[in-house]
Formats: sequence, structure tokens, C-alpha cells
Amino acid sequence: MDSLKINSQKVTLVDQVEEKLILYFKEKGLRPGSPIPNEMELSSALGVARSVLREALSRFKMSGMIETRTKRGMIMAEPSILGGMKRSVNPLLMNESTIFDILEFRIALEIGITGNIMRNITDENITELESIVNMGIALGNNKYAPISEYQFHTKLYEITGNKTIMEFQEIIHPVLNFIKDKHKALFEPISEQLVKNNEVVTHHDLLEFIKRRDEEGYLDAIKKHFKLYTIYLESRK
Repeated sequence: MDSLKINSQKVTLVDQVEEKLILYFKEKGLRPGSPIPNEMELSSALGVARSVLREALSRFKMSGMIETRTKRGMIMAEPSILGGMKRSVNPLLMNESTIFDILEFRIALEIGITGNIMRNITDENITELESIVNMGIALGNNKYAPISEYQFHTKLYEITGNKTIMEFQEIIHPVLNFIKDKHKALFEPISEQLVKNNEVVTHHDLLEFIKRRDEEGYLDAIKKHFKLYTIYLESRK
């Protein structure tokens, strides 16, 4: 096979091997399902020990870019776009600004999928949402038990039909719970003021707009649903 010789650079040998392999995959036009030369061929072409090559290949396997199949050896695969994020998102390892950036991004995303929800909603989806709302555990002041909150919003993400959006919800859910628990005392007075001003929008309210296929009404309602967090985010700036 072609020579993949590496140059002396101020990066680790494994990093260089990884970069060369990515370039090789691109130049050869490899797609998911395409076979990859075996370790002996690759290490010879790169001029590195197989132990170095294996470490680079392990990175690809962790990301889902490479899979090993029985009788086929290594093949290209389609990695999860958010795979790396899934392994690294841990609120205990993040500074506060990053955590609140994620919260702000989640709010923007949920508002942004309004059109997708209205285009894809079916009577079956509405029945499922009704079941989730009816079984939900409301704690008052637009607060819900974590499982109820998760089920309702996860169903909205699912209705979009976008797998990446659904995966994102699963990744950031622990971050949102962390924020709510850590800043509970700070959110409470905001919640009380929203109740006093009659500005609370519940899951039941959101569902009513969905049932009517009222996109404009739902868009306004979902913004109000997250007003607790937007007010707090604005107060921090």
C-alpha cells in the first residue's frame, strides 16, 4: 500500500499517526463499511511500531469511526456526532460559565424545534404526550419531578425525528438537573414571582397548543415555560 511516512513534529507519535490515518481515509474515499488495511500493513506503511498504531486505532474505535468485525477485520463506521461530548460532559468537571452556556443552548434549541414539532406531530404522539402529562408529578410553580420533566421534553425531541437532537437531550439532562439542584434557592424567588404574575406555563398548557397545532401560540408558550431560567441567566450577565 502507499507510504504514510510521518515527519518529526512537536506532537506525540500517536497524534501524528492519527492525523496520517485520517488523511489516508479521506484520500481513499473510505465510507462506512469500507475495509481498512490490517495492522501489519498500516504499521509498515507508517514506519511505526504496532503498539503505537494500536493506540491511535483505539482512539478511532472509541469514537465509533472504526469497528472490528468477525472475518472482516477492521472497517470504517459512522461515528456518533456527539459521542465525544457524551463521554466528557460531567457538571462536576465544568466551570459554572460552561454549565450555564449549556443551559442557554438547550433553551434556544427547544424553542428552535417548534416548527419541527408542528410539522411532524401525529395523533399518536398527542396521545403519548397526554399520557405523560397525566402521569406526571407536578411539584408546583412549574416544577416537576425529574422523571416527569425528562419524559415530556424527551418526547418533544423524539417528535422532531432528529436523532442528533434526541441524543443531545440525553447528554445534557444530568447538567440541567445539576443546575436546578445547586441553584434551587436562587430559582425559588423567581418562581414565586412568575406565579404571582400568572406567567407560569405548564406541560399541560404546552400540550394544548400542540393539540391545536397552534405554532405561534406554542412558540410563545415554550418561551414562557423556560422564563424561570432565562430570567436567571439574564441576571447573571
